[in-house]
Amino acid sequence: MTRARRWATVPTDEERYRPLYARVLGLRFVNPGGVLCFLFFEGSVALAALLALAELVTWWAVLVLPAVVAAMVKLNDLVAEQVIHSAAQVPEQERERFRRQIEPVVGRARVPSTAWAPRAGQPSTVPALPAGDPAPGVARAGETVFRHDEGQR
Repeated sequence: MTRARRWATVPTDEERYRPLYARVLGLRFVNPGGVLCFLFFEGSVALAALLALAELVTWWAVLVLPAVVAAMVKLNDLVAEQVIHSAAQVPEQERERFRRQIEPVVGRARVPSTAWAPRAGQPSTVPALPAGDPAPGVARAGETVFRHDEGQR
């Protein structure tokens, strides 16, 4: 068993059930299904033919575009191989730390008791501030505003 086959994600006995496009390109890490392989090959041929019929490109595009798409798919497979190899070299402790960092946190948010929301059946008016009191932390027009750390000098 070669080193490349050892890392392959598709077992050898299942290789014959893969789409022809994936087998011809020798994809080992990217496993496109039948519909995706159809879109990669026949879709790129159809797109190139439509572009050629609209005279936006020459007829060579019908041959070149599917080859370019196939090269990009193969390049994606090679990049996936390198990612898997490098991920296998990361120590288990680092992997566990990474898993903890990306774990979603589910919980309840605390809402301060000063927040006001109307209850069912109450009118939805916001309580007004006292007439003589400006809102805390809000400066009136023409007032000088100092930063918090400037007043301590």
